[in-house]
Amino acid sequence: MSDEVGASRHGFLPDRFRQAVKPGTALLRLETTRSREGVLDGAWWPRSRDAGSELPGLVRALTEHIGPVASVGLDAEAWDDVPARLLVDGRSVHIDRYPVGDDTVIVTRGDQDHFSLLVVPPQTSREAALAAMARAVEAGGSDSAQQILVTTGSGSEAPGEAS
Repeated sequence: MSDEVGASRHGFLPDRFRQAVKPGTALLRLETTRSREGVLDGAWWPRSRDAGSELPGLVRALTEHIGPVASVGLDAEAWDDVPARLLVDGRSVHIDRYPVGDDTVIVTRGDQDHFSLLVVPPQTSREAALAAMARAVEAGGSDSAQQILVTTGSGSEAPGEAS
């Protein structure tokens, strides 16, 4: 209970979650209704930019909560070794290549149920990653993935984008 109060005061996750969060973690705010509010449905902090090694863990974590994942959409320019499809626990998952930016992945369950996840860069410090992940799962959050990463110091602005 007390960790819940501290979490809202500092803008971080409750202590019991903060201690478990490390690279490779997916934090999800999953609402399976059509009226989901907020720009993002969760966050993921991969250990590297190797899509072939990182995506199976994400797909397994999501499958536990939302059921079978049909596809994952990502910006192929931001990832290494992007396969056309993955075989995860005997299920084929299609990898879609979209110019969504390196800060977002889009997960599809079924035909039309999409979940948008913030991608925290692998090299991000633990505290910055925790802050970004907490912001991504705020109910009704209106900040884009890029805004969250810049605000929390989790990402880097491209040359010429500094304010």
